[in-house]
Parts: sequence; structure tokens; C-alpha cells
Amino acid sequence: MNTIERLTITLTAEIAEAVRTAVAAGEYASSSEVVREALRDWRHKRALQRHELAELRAQVQRGIDDLDAGRVRDFDPERIIQTGRQRSTPHAASASPSRPKRI
Repeated sequence: MNTIERLTITLTAEIAEAVRTAVAAGEYASSSEVVREALRDWRHKRALQRHELAELRAQVQRGIDDLDAGRVRDFDPERIIQTGRQRSTPHAASASPSRPKRI
């Protein structure tokens, strides 16, 4: 069984009013319910951030592995800019002679 611990928190007037308004509107039974839901959302957000950070680290490691294995082209910023422009302009991609049209 979960034990319950009482904590005292301090909120800004604006947030305290938002909590009272949500309870008065019947969205929550108590201010504790509002805070519990906010904390569940916070834990969920932190878990997502940890997952995204792990994915970013994995991508960086794949880049390092590609460098170590020699699977990298010379850095050409103009090529990168041109590729970005082609990908961000829908009509440019379909008008490109090097790409077949999708049906």
C-alpha cells in the first residue's frame, strides 16, 4: 500500500488561483488532486526528456562510429544548404530531374 506524506508547497498567486478555479469548476475534487496530476505530468515529461537525450546520445555515437569507420564525406556547407533547400521546397523536389516522380 502506498504511504502518503504531507508536504507544504508555496505557489505564486496566479498558480494558486488557477488551482482554486479548477477545483471550484469541478474539474478536480481538491487542490491536492491538481498537484498530484501536475506531478504525474512532470514525471512523464522528465521520462520523455531522458528518452530523447538517450536517443540524441545514440545518434552522436553513430556519427562518431561513422567517422571512425571512414563513412563520412568531406564537409561541404554549400551541398548541405542546397539539400536543405530542395527538401524544404515541395515543387523543387518534384521538378528535380534526378528524382523520379512519385505516383
